[in-house]
Amino acid sequence: MRKVLAAAALAGSITTGLALAAPAQAATATVTATLAAPAAAQSAPVNKWGKYYSSNHQAYSYGHTWKSNGKVYTKWYGKESTSEFGYVWFKYYSNGSWHKFYKKWDGSHSETWSRGGIKKVYTYTCWSSPTKYCGSSHRIY
Repeated sequence: MRKVLAAAALAGSITTGLALAAPAQAATATVTATLAAPAAAQSAPVNKWGKYYSSNHQAYSYGHTWKSNGKVYTKWYGKESTSEFGYVWFKYYSNGSWHKFYKKWDGSHSETWSRGGIKKVYTYTCWSSPTKYCGSSHRIY
C-alpha cells in the first residue's frame, strides 16, 4: 500500500512540475524575444553586392552594405593579381551634396567604412590608376 501511495505522490509531483515548467519556459521565451526586438528594429537588412569589375577585368570588388543606428556601413573586398593596383570608388549622397573617395589596394584587401546621414551609395572599380580602366557604376545602397 505504501508503494502505491508513494508512486501516486511521485506521479502527481511530476505532473505538477511539468505543468509549471511549460508556462515558465514560455515566459522566458517571450521576455527574450521582447528584449531582442528593439535591436533588430534599429538595423536594416544587409545588401550584398558585386563582383564589379574594372573595364579590362583585371580587378574587381564586392561586399555588403547595411544601415545601423543611423549610419550606413560598407564592408568591401578587392581582388587583383597583377603588378598594378586596384581602386574601388565610393560616391555617396549625404547632407544635400555628393561626396566621392577611393581606396587603393594590391593583391587582396578588405576594409569597412561608415558615415552617418547617407541616402545613396554608388561604387565602381578601376585598375592601374584611380581614373584608368574604370568599370560601370552600381548603386549599392
